[in-house]
Amino acid sequence: MNERANIRDVAAHAGVAVKTVSRVLNGHPYVSADTKARVEEAMRTLDFRPSVAARILSGAKSNQVALIYDNHSPYYMSQIQKGCWEACKEKGIRLLAQPVDVADPQVGEQVRGLVTETHVDGIILSSPVTDCDPVLRALEAMDIPFVRISPGTNHALTSSVFMDDAQAADDMTTYLINRGHRRIGFIKGHPNHMASDERLFGYRRALDRAGISFEPSLVCDGEFDFDSGVRAGAFLLDSDAPPTAIFASNDDMAAGVLALAHDRGVHVPDQISVVGFDDTTLARTVWPPLTTIHQPMVELARTATEILTAGGDITHCRLPHTFVERASVAPPARKNP
Repeated sequence: MNERANIRDVAAHAGVAVKTVSRVLNGHPYVSADTKARVEEAMRTLDFRPSVAARILSGAKSNQVALIYDNHSPYYMSQIQKGCWEACKEKGIRLLAQPVDVADPQVGEQVRGLVTETHVDGIILSSPVTDCDPVLRALEAMDIPFVRISPGTNHALTSSVFMDDAQAADDMTTYLINRGHRRIGFIKGHPNHMASDERLFGYRRALDRAGISFEPSLVCDGEFDFDSGVRAGAFLLDSDAPPTAIFASNDDMAAGVLALAHDRGVHVPDQISVVGFDDTTLARTVWPPLTTIHQPMVELARTATEILTAGGDITHCRLPHTFVERASVAPPARKNP
């Protein structure tokens, strides 16, 4: 098998100096049209593909950006990656996707190492990395451009793309109240996500506006995954005065509640209503299909990538959410399950 051609091979084939090939690669203005044509023809003939490292050493951009994430919902992350990838593809930029653990004391150094080793031109941060202080400090110290998706803190300091989580949760809770529910269980998201607190705030605000007392016993901790939805659903259904509806603050946890209800023979929505948040593909494939909030995940990621690759001043963009009504809600049953 033939070895891959290098810059010296191109220079020899074109009859020019290595420095001249480097100038052509980097779009140097002081190269004659004839010389540029010979170098480009040599690269085509030899199937030469300049390495990213060589371009970095010469001062050129790597044409790579990285998405850094730590999220327990594969459905959510598939949509975020899709949006980033679509925007990158349109611009001919390579996307690197790197998971991290925001609870790791070394997460800042890990991100620093990623940037140093890959020489990416910019970073997209997804929640909860978007609010991770060690990561933010590392990126600011390296002076590398980055955009945050759904940050919960320090909005003004960096470019960001987000939606109104509190208002979306308020809308969903208000919908359940309007359907006749007064005892509404709420499953919080992962404690590392600022959106978890925002959604709880929206839930409480809707209850207060309707004159319904907030009951801490109706709120359970979750982690944005299926298993925590099952656990929280069991706690709520086993309580002395179970709710008539359960609002899980993402679709994965709502799916866990549905699975538990099916396993116990509790009919949804006739005996208990269940709603989610995000409108991932999971919301449409479970039974019954979930009433949920459509978070524009693909659009959030696409917009963040476009802001990053465009450069320029700090930009903030809020995208709208949408209420999606399906088959998982009915008026409260006469008797709790």
